[in-house]
Formats: sequence, structure tokens, C-alpha cells
Amino acid sequence: MQELFTQIVGSNPIIQGLAGGIFIAFLNMIGALGVLVIRNPSQKLLDTALGGAAGVMLAASFTSLILPGIEMGGIVPVLIGLALGTIFLDRADAWVPHVHVLITGRIREEGGTEKASTEEGKGINSQRLGGLILFIVAITLHNMPEGLAVGVSFGTGDLGNAISLMLAIGIQNIPEGLAVAVAARNAGLGSLSYAAFTGIRAGLVELPIAVFGAAVVSIAEPLVPYAMGFAAGAMLYVISDEIIPETHANGNERIATLGLMAGLIIMLTLDVVLA
Repeated sequence: MQELFTQIVGSNPIIQGLAGGIFIAFLNMIGALGVLVIRNPSQKLLDTALGGAAGVMLAASFTSLILPGIEMGGIVPVLIGLALGTIFLDRADAWVPHVHVLITGRIREEGGTEKASTEEGKGINSQRLGGLILFIVAITLHNMPEGLAVGVSFGTGDLGNAISLMLAIGIQNIPEGLAVAVAARNAGLGSLSYAAFTGIRAGLVELPIAVFGAAVVSIAEPLVPYAMGFAAGAMLYVISDEIIPETHANGNERIATLGLMAGLIIMLTLDVVLA
């Protein structure tokens, strides 16, 4: 697979990072377009799928970022990167007020208060529109670590590790894209096609961020372990602060946990097979 990838894309790490970004953004698009087919997925299905996405990200944070980063530069740069990635996402959440548009169509603001959305087809009021905009911005910010992780992996030159991470992030982008599109739909966007576009747009940020990550670490090699730690810290923050609480908020804790374990197994398998 590494030879095939190199034949198609070439050996330039920045171009490889671009290809990786295109791949994961494409699978995010596939997931978002799923709202046109699966118009009303069950909450249990979404929680299971997002649990799987969390499992993939959890395993990838260690097998594809933290451990390789330690091997390259020691534990201190990776820990510094982890701290910086965590701080960045924490400050991003503070900058974008913590608003979740749940798949059920409710808006939950900081503090836990919930407001039910209006029935589908009645339009979208300014308050709910504001919540939806914040949601889209938050999802876009939270997609950035995934693109950065893929770009950084290609920038290191470890092609096997980078391809396995690209495949894993791409796979978990499918349920994420669908979840964003469904949430946008239930938040009051009447058009299925526009809801799908919302999901696609939220994932497009991964493409330039992947190129940026590949460019930075390929040009400034000493930054590699810091960058790998940063990407891992940001992804772990998203898992703990966003995905797991969201999948456990609807009474589907057990099935979401099983989904997480399945995703973790998938990522570990890819990491071993493609190593």
C-alpha cells in the first residue's frame, strides 16, 4: 500500500499531506451526504458510530502520535505538545461558547440548560440560528486536530504510520460528518441538501490544516515531537470533552462504549497491518 500511495501521490511529504487531507475530507463528505439517504437515524445508531470514532481517535493518539513522537524526540517535547494542544482546545471552547446542538434537536448551553428546538418546518429563530452557528464553528475547530494529525504524520516521513492514521481518521469522519449534518437538520435547517453541505463544510478545514502540519514538520524537523504531542493532546481533549459526554447523554452509554472499543480495535488492527 505504501508503494501504491507513493506511485499515485509522489514522495513529497507536503503533497502527501495534501492527499491525506483530501482523503479524510472526502470521507467526511460521504458521511455528511448520508443525511440525504438516512434522513432520521436513531439516536442509538449515532451514539454507537460516534463512540467508534472516539475509539479510533483514542488509539491513534497513542499509536500514531504520542509513542512515535517519544521515539523521535523524547518524552519532554511530546508532553509539552500535549499540554499546548489541550490548552489550545480549552481556550477555543472558551472563545466559542460551549454550545451543543444535539442530534435530538436541542441546544445545550454552558451550565447544562437545554432548550427544545421548534418543530421541523417552522423555520429557525435568531437565537437558535446563533446556537447553530456556534455549533458549526465549534465542530470546525474540533476537526482541526484530525487534519493536523494526518499532516504531521506525513511530514515525519513515516509513510506506514501516516497511511494507517489517514485511513483511521477517514473512517471515523464518516459518522462525524453524518452527525453534524443531522444536527444541523434538527436544529431547524429545512433543506436536507443544505444540512449535508453544513456537514461537508465543517470537515473542509482538515484539508489546509493537513497541508500546514506536513509543511511545518518537514521544514522544521525539531518541531516534529512537539507537533505530534500537540495533535494528540487536541484530539484527546475532543474525545473527553465532546464526544464521550455527548454519546453518554441519551441513555446509550453501554452501546456507545462498545462502539468505542470497536473503533479502538479497528485502529490497532490498521496500525499493525500497515506497519
